[in-house]
Amino acid sequence: MEEKLEKVFGSLVFNDEAMKYYLSKETYAEYVQCVENDISLSPSLADRIAKGMMEWATANGCTHFTHWFQPMTGITAEKHDSFISPNGKCSIITEFNGKELIKGEPDASSFPSGGLRATFEARGYTAWDPSSFAFIKDGVLCIPTAFCSYNGAALDKKTPLLRSMQAINKESLALLKMFGKTDVKKVIPNAGPEQEYFLVDRVMYKKRPDLIYTGRTLFGAKSPKGQELDDHYFGAVKLRVIRYMEDLDKELWKVGVFAKTKHNEVAPSQHELACVYSDTNSATDQNQIVMELMRKIASKHGFKCLLHEKPYDGISGSGKHNNWSIATDTGINLFDPGTDPKDNMLFLVLLCSVIRAVDKHQDLLRISVASASNDHRLGKQEAPPAIISIFLGDELMGILDAIAEDRDYSKRAQCEIKIGVTGLPKFRQDTSDRNRTSPFAFTGNKFEFRMPGSKMSIAGINTILNTIVADEIKNSVEFLSNYKDLSKGVVEIIKETINKHKRILFNGNGYSDEWIKEAENRGLLNLPTTMDAVKYMTTKENVDLFARHNVFNIDELKAREGIIIDDYCKKIVIEVRTMVGMVNTLYLPAVSSYMEELAKLNNNLRATGITKFDTTILDKLLTLYSQTIRANDDLNSSLETIEKMASSYEKGNLIKTEVIPKMANLRTLVDNMETITAKKYWPVPSYADLLFSESVLSN
Repeated sequence: MEEKLEKVFGSLVFNDEAMKYYLSKETYAEYVQCVENDISLSPSLADRIAKGMMEWATANGCTHFTHWFQPMTGITAEKHDSFISPNGKCSIITEFNGKELIKGEPDASSFPSGGLRATFEARGYTAWDPSSFAFIKDGVLCIPTAFCSYNGAALDKKTPLLRSMQAINKESLALLKMFGKTDVKKVIPNAGPEQEYFLVDRVMYKKRPDLIYTGRTLFGAKSPKGQELDDHYFGAVKLRVIRYMEDLDKELWKVGVFAKTKHNEVAPSQHELACVYSDTNSATDQNQIVMELMRKIASKHGFKCLLHEKPYDGISGSGKHNNWSIATDTGINLFDPGTDPKDNMLFLVLLCSVIRAVDKHQDLLRISVASASNDHRLGKQEAPPAIISIFLGDELMGILDAIAEDRDYSKRAQCEIKIGVTGLPKFRQDTSDRNRTSPFAFTGNKFEFRMPGSKMSIAGINTILNTIVADEIKNSVEFLSNYKDLSKGVVEIIKETINKHKRILFNGNGYSDEWIKEAENRGLLNLPTTMDAVKYMTTKENVDLFARHNVFNIDELKAREGIIIDDYCKKIVIEVRTMVGMVNTLYLPAVSSYMEELAKLNNNLRATGITKFDTTILDKLLTLYSQTIRANDDLNSSLETIEKMASSYEKGNLIKTEVIPKMANLRTLVDNMETITAKKYWPVPSYADLLFSESVLSN
């Protein structure tokens, strides 16, 4: 009989329950005080915690520990050290002390740094993050840590996130104090990412070099059936996939990940896993674990898990919707409007702070989701365009407009939903509908940022959100401090926000072409590619913003700008090399063989006296074949040019303007050849094979 879920959940986490068992009452209480009040641990406390942590880990079969960190690669890193120390010539003892717990020294030379340190300056430090629980993965004790250079510059995703959490806590506490909420000691930003992904049969995956090297299909003619029938979304999950999802849930629950919801997504072979809300630090750590375990467990079921934002052209890509809010340590969600939002002054001030933040910093929000892979997704099927806007719903828009125009708001009555079937339970209509096309939508008591890509770390996204909103909360406090009558100040801050920033509010269809034109008329930014967006990274306004809140210094900001551009260039170069190689070694030989068969058939028929053989297909293939050779050579020539260029920025712009259009042209030619080449000659699985084959989704 399987263990109860309550026993399984968190069984591989050094959480409060484990600490209470392995630490003394005094040690545990001291630890809690340090975490809750952001106090550094003393060496003595660190030693005591390390001892208890090792006892717990070895009791669970661990022989090694690692400082688990998040470099700017977007994935996690770890170096394993054993607990053993020599005790004479032929014996050992197991030990783990506070110094080893608090500090590690991994080699920093091979991680992206954006110039924060030279390659020959290898030293880097990892520092334990006591606010994030240690856990066991693959029999190794994993200690979540920050990662910095020899001079203390942040080389990771976690450090800036923690800084931004401090910033929004500081500014929010000042606002709460103004509203008389002095019992609140801490304000915590929360996040709940929804993780979309594709599953593909592993045997087929191995036959696609483009999937292996780039994570997406660089070629592939459209399948006869895609997502047109809307028959996959929330549909019955295939048994093989169910077994995978069950194993994934169990392993995630063991390491304390709040895996909650799972279902089929819009595209064939696409699925989603959503986790329960937690603080942004924990949510970020846990989402990295989710992505790692998704990939690992998929192989056990004969699958390959694809986290690329657009693995298949012409159908929905995969996003990672980042649900975000802020809450107090007393358990209050500050984005909960209450029963009547127009009477909730604090909520309205915070709402206006978010509106101003998003409008003023459209560039940063776009940069936070910028990557070569996400560029393919934005503006395509089921994804918002690369234009930032906010959906509030009719009621909140009505309230803000009424206050801004000095008129009473007539609250829309919530009606009872009548389905027309007796016996069904009755329920009330929500105050507003949902808008799945909005990149930044208010969804009742939180905001859902829908632009992030599926394989992205949510650290950068939430670092930006925390910082820009913290800055506007600070501005709200300064604005309200000029009014003795707080309610009058609230009215005025709403008026100013609506008058100056209403352009960012849009409740319509964000997928429509009309919205793109309207957004331009409103003066909103449209930054379709990473190279369009990244140039805003180090504007004076943004440098000053991050400096004000001690999130990034100028060097750290420039480093991240360089890393984004460098990553963009390297990813596209890998794609180009893969394309050129596949054309030369797979597609051209395959089509050549088929054309040879057609030509032989033509000659054989002529030899028997049949002279009216239809050569239409052969003629089309001959034309496409020669065009493909020229296009492939042309793309390869651009690749050679790029590889000789010294400036990553120049490389990126050449890729955007010249290389990507050439890639699209080459793909079109090859895909057209696929549609008229006999299947037995085609060298790789087709879209239909990948998405609908019984070997992929059979029961």
